[in-house]
Amino acid sequence: MAQTSLFLILKQFKSLAVMVFLLMVWGAAGCEKQEPSGKTEAVTEDILVGLAGPMTGDQSKIGGDLERGARIAVEEWNVKGGIMGREVRLEVGDDRHDPKQAVSVANKMVNLGIVGMVGHFNSSASIPASSVYHDAGTPMITPGSTNPRLTEQGYENVFRVVGRDDQQGKVAAEFAVKQLKVKRVAILHDKTTYGQGLADEFRKSLAHYEADGVEVVSFDGLTQGDKDFRGILTRLKEEPLDLYFFGGIFPEGGLLVKQAKEVGLNVPMMSGDGVIDPKFIEIAGEASNGTYLTFTPDTEKLPQAADFLKKYKTRHGDELAPYAIYAYDATNILLKAVSQAQTTNPEKVIAAIRNIKYDGALGHVEFDEKGDVTQSPYIVWITQNGRFETFWTPPE
Repeated sequence: MAQTSLFLILKQFKSLAVMVFLLMVWGAAGCEKQEPSGKTEAVTEDILVGLAGPMTGDQSKIGGDLERGARIAVEEWNVKGGIMGREVRLEVGDDRHDPKQAVSVANKMVNLGIVGMVGHFNSSASIPASSVYHDAGTPMITPGSTNPRLTEQGYENVFRVVGRDDQQGKVAAEFAVKQLKVKRVAILHDKTTYGQGLADEFRKSLAHYEADGVEVVSFDGLTQGDKDFRGILTRLKEEPLDLYFFGGIFPEGGLLVKQAKEVGLNVPMMSGDGVIDPKFIEIAGEASNGTYLTFTPDTEKLPQAADFLKKYKTRHGDELAPYAIYAYDATNILLKAVSQAQTTNPEKVIAAIRNIKYDGALGHVEFDEKGDVTQSPYIVWITQNGRFETFWTPPE
């Protein structure tokens, strides 16, 4: 009797062990999707898209614009049913335009398992963060970083939907010399990767006109975050200048033109894409009139941008948000690549981005071997009557 009971117990135990084993196998099969390459891809409930930029602090206007543009793209994909039957979700990180914080955000995003990063905005954040994404094999598409070094690193996973500072600096110099007829120019920058980089590219391009008598009389850095630039502006006033150029972002740019008028420096300022924001006009007031800025063409005049702009303005008003549309297209490119690849496998998503032919709100986008857009026209804008207006397009 005891032997019979022992036999039944062992038999039941064996059956239970088999059941547990089968459940483990079934569970593993349900949590992984077999890829043709033999690799396995973890399937999460949502497809996570990372977005990072300056969400707080003096540049939070830009971060907010990026997030609002990206959210419209994510919502449009979800209305269509998501991707591979999975909902798309935006994960937002605040890098405060600080290089160290950008690396921290990048590591957090990678650990969360994002399918790719839309960001960062500032070149000083994007370049250090790009190493994290590269090591993890995570796709990265920046909607705003223009420093050439970002895509000169040779990282196959890094892309940008904006142009480069060497393109921007060339257009700025051509305009200053051929249209404004300047001879003596002072150059200021905010010592950041973007600001100093843009100032350097402008100086390099001006050097081609030295034979025409063009001279850079000074090249000075100021500290981002400072509020009083009257000292350096007073010194520039003593120089017979035709123009001063600023490489930097709108908080300092607005103070510069305002304080230049206060100290009697009555020559125009020229700057780049980091200054073309309504906050610049808000800070500078009437002193902003006559400021020249390099940026891409007016999206209000692009027929393909009409649907996005209508949605954006309906939700967020008519205030200019220059980089919202770039975040929108960058997000769409990333998600289209995932949809085309039918996988979140990073190697295949990166390959899909590299070969993509995308027609979006900004027009047709393709990437070259470095990850730069193949076409990125810059034009010159002017600030007048409290608004930004297109002013000059370089001849082809």
